[in-house]
Amino acid sequence: MTDYTPRLFTDDASIIHLGEGLLARTLPREDWTHEAHLAACLWIVRDRAEIDPESDMRDIISSYNVAVGGVNDETQGYHETITQVYIAGVRAHLRDVGSMPLRDAVNALLLSHRGRRELPLVHYSRERLFSVEARLGFVEPDLRPLTEI
Repeated sequence: MTDYTPRLFTDDASIIHLGEGLLARTLPREDWTHEAHLAACLWIVRDRAEIDPESDMRDIISSYNVAVGGVNDETQGYHETITQVYIAGVRAHLRDVGSMPLRDAVNALLLSHRGRRELPLVHYSRERLFSVEARLGFVEPDLRPLTEI
């Protein structure tokens, strides 16, 4: 696994800005980092009850990708299985940390094992995770169940 130091957030407003930019499809593409993905996901799961991340995130991210000039196909863009892994990780993280300020919850996630870029590879072999089937639809893990996330 790669050693990586995440960029942490200094305030709630920057996290909300990312989430709202994602939903409005106005977030600059260069701002859509790993940390932004997780921050927006946590904000959506925690603070946007009208959104069902497990079913709505596909359309949210796919339409954002297209809006910023990206493509969603068998080799690039939206990846359903990776998205579902991180949603499960965010939900588990929120259960563990309880009620805390948004910035603190996001930063704690980014510093935890659930916020690591390699998290999906703890549960999936590289071959299964990066298959067309896993990109286009959710596939069950072949190494470790997501209940252990």
